[in-house]
Amino acid sequence: MNVVKCDPFRDLRSLQDEMNRLFSGTFSRGSQDEVLRGAWSPSVDIFENKNEIVLEAELPGMSAEDVNISIENNVLTLHGERRFEKKDESDNFHRVERSYGSFTRSFTLPPTVSSENTNAEFNNGVLRLTLAKREEAKPRRIEINATGGSSEVKTIDAKVQSDEESKTAKA
Repeated sequence: MNVVKCDPFRDLRSLQDEMNRLFSGTFSRGSQDEVLRGAWSPSVDIFENKNEIVLEAELPGMSAEDVNISIENNVLTLHGERRFEKKDESDNFHRVERSYGSFTRSFTLPPTVSSENTNAEFNNGVLRLTLAKREEAKPRRIEINATGGSSEVKTIDAKVQSDEESKTAKA
């Protein structure tokens, strides 16, 4: 005779798995009400180089007039609205998968950024913001003049450390 181990929670786990599968399939896609209310936000890439920080936001189907950009207290805010335009009253949509409505995205700027020298370009549905770094935040080279035994000039690359990097170094 074989011994069968009894698991009283097996049925509950099975039920939970079924419920999770059901809800993940239903709520992962937005309903049409969410689409029309504005449950979307544009995708954004942020990168930096030696002299500037660049933010690129994808805003397909929008124009520069549809977007507002503001910087206040070191917070960059993008705000806009993509409108659903029904071309003809006789159109009968079978599926609407693109998102419409208003959006707001906010990004905290590091203290190394100067908000005075900001440039914004809108081309082919992509908004590109270029934020110049402050002059004191840019890396610079410091020369060391050696006195004594060697006549060689040494250089040290200096880089300004952000507040977060300072905290990490102290820890």
